[in-house]
Parts: sequence; C-alpha cells; structure tokens
Amino acid sequence: MSIPRARTSLLAIALTVAATTMTIPSAAAAGRDRDHVKIQRVLDQAVANGGGPGIVADLREDRRPPWFGTAGVADLETGRKRRPGEHFRIGSFTKAFTGTVVLQLAAEGKLTLADTVAKWLPGVVEEYLGADGTKITIRQLLNHTSGLPDAIPGQETPRPEEPGKRFIYSKVNYNLAGLIVEKATGSTLAKEIERRIARPLHLAGTYLSGSDKTLPDPHARHYSKFTETGQETQVHDVTEIDVSWAGAAGGMVSTTADLHRFLGALLGGRLLPPAQQREMFTTVSTEGADWVPNTRYGLGVYSQTLPCGVTLWGGGGFIQGSTSYAMGDRQGTHTLVSNINGDWNDFLKTFTQLFETTFCKKTADALDKVR
Repeated sequence: MSIPRARTSLLAIALTVAATTMTIPSAAAAGRDRDHVKIQRVLDQAVANGGGPGIVADLREDRRPPWFGTAGVADLETGRKRRPGEHFRIGSFTKAFTGTVVLQLAAEGKLTLADTVAKWLPGVVEEYLGADGTKITIRQLLNHTSGLPDAIPGQETPRPEEPGKRFIYSKVNYNLAGLIVEKATGSTLAKEIERRIARPLHLAGTYLSGSDKTLPDPHARHYSKFTETGQETQVHDVTEIDVSWAGAAGGMVSTTADLHRFLGALLGGRLLPPAQQREMFTTVSTEGADWVPNTRYGLGVYSQTLPCGVTLWGGGGFIQGSTSYAMGDRQGTHTLVSNINGDWNDFLKTFTQLFETTFCKKTADALDKVR
C-alpha cells in the first residue's frame, strides 16, 4: 500500500524530530562524562606522590544527576577507599552555620548587628584580649573587622587593633558570636544549630561536636602532619581528637550531601529573610590579609573569584586532619563540595584547580590540553 506524499512528508518530519530528541540527551551526557573525567583527573593529581591520604568531590547541578568522585584512601593502614556518606570535620565552614543563627536572631529582634560585644558579654574582651568591647559590634565579629587577633593554641596572641579598620581572620570573632547566641537564647549554640538548621533541612550527619572526640560511621580516618600547636611532624592519625577549642568557629561535623543541602538553602534564600540575606552577602575586602586570595568576606560566607573570572560563594575549612571546600553559584543551583582527610596538601591550589575545572569550561579545556 502506498502512502500519500503529504503523509510521507509529515512522517519524515516526525521521524527527524524523534531522532533529534533522542540524540540530544546522549550528546549532553557525553559532554558531562568528559567534564567528570577532567574533575577526576584533578582528584587523582591531588593525592599523587603523597599529596594527601584521600579526596572526595560531590557535584550537584540543577536538573542533572549528582556526581561523586574519589581518589586515594580513607584509611592508610587498610587501603579502604573513600566513599559517599562519610562524616568529616568541616573546620571553618562552621562559621556559615554560626552566622546564619546570628542573622536569624536578628530577624526575630532578639539582637541587632549593631549591638556591641559589651552589651552581651560585658568585660570579656577587656579581660582576655585587652580590647574595648564597647567599640566592637556583632557585625564586625561576623565579617572579621573587629580588630581582634586570631588565637592559635601554643602561640602568643597578638595585640588587638582598632575595630573597623581592616579584615583580620580570627576564630575569636566567631567564638564570641557563639557565646552571644547562647546569651540571647538561653540555649547552647549546638542546640540552636540543630533546631534552626539541621532539623528543618534534614541534615542527619551535621552537628557541633563539642568535646566529643569520635566521628560517626561511616568516616574516613583523619591524618595530620602537624602537632596541635602547628609544628610539623610525621603523619599521624588524629581521627579521635578534642576540637572543642574551635567551637563556633570550626567545631562542626558534616557530610558532603548535608553541606550541599545547607549551601543550596543558604544561597537560595531559604534560611534567612531578604534583609538578613542582604546582610550576609554584603562583603568586605580581604586584600592585604594573609588569607585566601581573590576573596571578599560576608557574614560567615565569602566570595571567591576564580582566575577565569567566575565568582563562587560559600566557604572552606581547615582543621587538624581535614580540609574542606563548599562553593557554588550565587543562586545555589550549581554547587561542589570537596574534602581531603589530611592537612598537608597544597589545598588552596588543589581546590582552585578543582573549582576551575568544574565551573570554568574554557579553563578546564585548556588545562586538559596541557595534561
């Protein structure tokens, strides 16, 4: 039986459209696979020649399946590989959680960012740091312009500087902010993080550890080349250590999946009202500070401009035995979380390459040609 010409034309068009529809996802999938191969190459290089025990990278993109890559090991003795779902110490990315709680309290009228430290903690910075708490605001604590120096265990603490003059990255700022949270709420910071962030977002593996030395299973072993006072030594296992000194500045535990959920909610404006969201992402320059290059600091989070010109938002964390980075686009629709279960890798270089490869297509292609 013959088919009329008009019907033949319509049939041909339909078949062409169907074929095109079927090939586009395949081409896109192939492109994503090539991108993932490039990311995997960065992971492999990060732990090559003793560069670190192991590394994971967890990539989430809107409307695309998640991708998880690993290199190296979770346990130097057994050779066990790293895997999804592991718990690890997130170090200074804790500040994003603390900053969020403070801003929620501001939204509720329980404090203001213009409140002085002296209002909430009278005499504390005077007694312990020789500073004037009547001249330091909560906002200055959160954006590290308080003038208060960093305190490193075993090292002499420098004298404070005048508030508001320049960025000085300091754990002291956030430990004071944590104390203010507890004063304003009558609760502990750990409970406030659980009640306000972890529970609503279903972050089952995220908590402020306090003096608990253990990590929940599953976890990678944490390894260090440094003593608690920062002196270089041989690689040793620091999985079970007390990091309560880091507190509101760096004492939390989490997983890559939980950090994705938190970062996506934070960047997407689902944790703070608009006014407090603007406050969090209003930044100060970090130029001239001995800190992460090409960054500007907000209230618990910071922006980092990659060499290709792309600007990401989020934060990183370095603590004995663990280094982490969690960054994404401003909308929180494209995020990458990475962790190294060691502290001697040139992590700024590693993470910059990792995020360049992920977010800068032209740079990733150029790096691929060099390799």
